[in-house]
Amino acid sequence: QVQLVESGGGLVQPGGSLRLSCAASGIIFSIYNMRWYRQAPGKQRELVATTSRTGDTNYADSVKGRFTISRDNAKNTVYLQMDMLKPEDTAVYFCNAGIRSMASVGDYWGQGTQVTVSS
Repeated sequence: QVQLVESGGGLVQPGGSLRLSCAASGIIFSIYNMRWYRQAPGKQRELVATTSRTGDTNYADSVKGRFTISRDNAKNTVYLQMDMLKPEDTAVYFCNAGIRSMASVGDYWGQGTQVTVSS
């Protein structure tokens, strides 16, 4: 059974930093794209950043230059380094990954971690 577990959320002041982690566990043969999404209260879930197996990255315009996505394939883990945080970054952050497990490929989600940016 494949699971994604996020950690690292919390309360931070504007201008501060946080690092989110998301570790995949279970019987895993391959992990394809890994992504971070976020959902603020009353808003739709939005894609924040994507990293491919080879490390190519893409970011939403709203976080370019402030957030960095990275992955450790040996640990089946994806990270999101968030710097220069703004109140509008407040949201629940979810990781997502395409994972080959046993004979199938599935789209998996973590449970979410709250990030609150406030003074």
